[in-house]
Amino acid sequence: MTPVRRLLVLLAALAVLGGAAAGYAAWAARRDPVPAQTGQAGQGGVLRPGQLMFRTAAGRVAGVPLGDTSAAPTGSGLACDRFSTGGGTSICLVARPGPVATTHAVILDRSMRETRRLKLAGIPNRARMSQSGRMASWTVFVTGDSYSEGGFSTWTGILDTRTGYAVTNIEDIPLTLNGRRYHAADVNYWGVTFAADDNRFYATVATKGKTYLVEGDYGRWQARTLRENAECPSLSPDGTRLVFKKRVSDDPDRMWRLHLLDLATMRETPLAEPASVDDQVVWLDERTVAYARGGDVWSVPADGSGAPAPLVRGASSPVAVR
Repeated sequence: MTPVRRLLVLLAALAVLGGAAAGYAAWAARRDPVPAQTGQAGQGGVLRPGQLMFRTAAGRVAGVPLGDTSAAPTGSGLACDRFSTGGGTSICLVARPGPVATTHAVILDRSMRETRRLKLAGIPNRARMSQSGRMASWTVFVTGDSYSEGGFSTWTGILDTRTGYAVTNIEDIPLTLNGRRYHAADVNYWGVTFAADDNRFYATVATKGKTYLVEGDYGRWQARTLRENAECPSLSPDGTRLVFKKRVSDDPDRMWRLHLLDLATMRETPLAEPASVDDQVVWLDERTVAYARGGDVWSVPADGSGAPAPLVRGASSPVAVR
């Protein structure tokens, strides 16, 4: 079994809620505008600056003050499998199990009311909004691609909420790998993170049993690899650093280690979290990141110093509202 196959099978098993339905259809259009649908998805005044938002163990989005994460959570009434927010706009991924499993990517305004809904193939895995709230991204697991030995592959999409243009699967973006234009049927992307300009983005690409950190240019619609073995990147608010998970072992209990990458020097530093973290972290501020581990949300300094600390028990999908 190749490393990427083991990776995809493991992540899929973690992402499946109640078990994956067999035979997912690879039917979603890949670079076509998706018509908008409006309606109400939830209510609640918790989306305000200074809050830490997260998904509770019951599957509802809630928030606590960043300065007092032990406070009683304020609920929103919104049910999500993955959640992210930025600039007053949020994305909520909702699994729709069935003979053909699907995911709804629901876009919400500052009042947590639905403004758009996209129907996607597969089951939810990652969601991310840009700082401004313009760009949304998601990753889902699907089956049916002929190159997927283990039965699972990833589809990652990007939505420009300003223009309404959606790319439901970015795997056809022209890719430069190690300085050369690259083509392969087994290319998979996941874990997008956006720069403040809403144009540059980073993500993971997997091909031929290896994973790479890629830098993408949305306007020019192109991407290039920066380094090997760097997954689920999260860009710092100032755009100078990334925290990513690095594969350090084949042991499922010790597979990942969080690292910081300085984009100017490409120097990496392991973070003080010794446990295996299979998540895309979020930045709480310029110095601290948060992530889900063991059913709780934790934080750790982003420079390799200090020690991990629990933030919210029974929670996942953390994100700071700035």
